[in-house]
Parts: sequence; structure tokens; C-alpha cells
Amino acid sequence: MLLAKSIDLLLACGALGVMLPAAMATRCWAEDPAPGKQVEQQKTVRNSQGQEVTVRYWLYLPKEYDGNQSFPLVLFLHGAGERGDDLKLVTKWGPPKLVAEGKHFPFILVSPQCPARQWWDADTLAHLVDDLAGSLKVDKERMYVTGLSMGGFGTWAILAKHPNLFAAAVPICGGGDPATAEAIKHIPIWAFHGAKDNVVPLERSQQMVDAIKRVGGNAKLTVYPEAGHNSWSETYDNPEVYRWLLEHRRQ
Repeated sequence: MLLAKSIDLLLACGALGVMLPAAMATRCWAEDPAPGKQVEQQKTVRNSQGQEVTVRYWLYLPKEYDGNQSFPLVLFLHGAGERGDDLKLVTKWGPPKLVAEGKHFPFILVSPQCPARQWWDADTLAHLVDDLAGSLKVDKERMYVTGLSMGGFGTWAILAKHPNLFAAAVPICGGGDPATAEAIKHIPIWAFHGAKDNVVPLERSQQMVDAIKRVGGNAKLTVYPEAGHNSWSETYDNPEVYRWLLEHRRQ
């Protein structure tokens, strides 16, 4: 009897190789969202090729979240070193790291994980944000995106492909296509980069900010003179960055 129940449980959770719908798989391992907590979640959305993909992510709800009041939403994109299937890697840097250490934010934080050997897919991320904005109490005029390194590139990419989704953005040590400046000139952008970055050259952020300024856009760049590639720790430890983000509404 006990053995039979154990086998049923393994089957339900896919441990014997049986593939079940994503919603059922979620119930096997994900923790229910709760105010003041960062919990593992997953959703099935479509990517840029129109294929269904399952995204695993951390979801943090503010302590004050009660299902009545709407809150801003911040999408955080990690770097290349945090890709894979171990979701704990996503808490190595940035806002999810700070939450894991006990910090509380006045916004909903969504921190997805990019699969190994892949790059951030703008449509996948946009569908994830849209889905959560429809299922949670989200102030849709106050949604933001930020990311570091590969996530900085992902930030520029999702702004370019979905220029009406976010109210403001903070790309860190990333880069994009200067030809997209016209499409995103209405979005307030505060970029950060280390002057001594030998992984992603400072010029990648400088080119984007300069291109946006040339077309009359709202972008600025902070350069840390002594910082290498890690220009994100100082940025995410700065309360002014969050104040700046949250003061903007979607135009």
C-alpha cells in the first residue's frame, strides 16, 4: 500500500519520466506565493519562435501585499554565469540576492532563470511579465526591467522589442543596437558600467546612451572609474537606484 502511494507520487511529479502539464508540475515542487517571501515558481509561455517553453523564476511579493492594493513590478535578468537548471544560482547577485539575505522591497520582484547555453529571449520575458501582470495585483504603469552583463544585454533587447512594456530600465554592463534608439527614446534609462571592464567594454553602454541622447531621449550613464566587470554590486546596493526606478510611470 505504501509502495503504491510512493509510486503514484513519483508519477505525479514526473520523477519516472512521465511528462505532465506544467501546472501540475508546479504543484509538485513550487511554494505558494506569500507576502514578504521569495519563492520558486514556473510558468509556460511562448518564445520568439512561437514555441511553448517553461520558465522557472523566483517571485517576491512585498510584505504589504494583500491582493487588494496594486504594486510596481521589477523584472531582474541575471548574467551568463547563473544560467542552467539550479534556480538557487539566480540568487547569487542583484535584488534576489538581497531578498535572500533579508532585505524587503516595496515592489514585486520577478527573477527568471535562462536555460544553459541559451540567451535571454525578449518575447519569453514579455509574455512572462504580461502573464504575471494579469494574475497578480500589479500597477501596469509601473513595471521596470534591470539586468547585469548578459542580463544587461537582455534589458536593452527587451526594451527594443517591447518598447511599450516598461516605465524605466537599469541595464548594467550590457549593450544593445544603437539603431533601436529611436524606438526606446521615450523610456527613462539609467545605465551603469565599470571603466575597467575587460569582459564587456564600457563603449557598449556609452554607444547606447549616446545614441538615445542624439534622438532626444532620456538616458544617462554612470561609470565607476575603478570597477571591472562587476559594476552591479555597487549599483544594486544603492537605494537611489530603486527610488529613481519607482518614480517613473509608463509613458
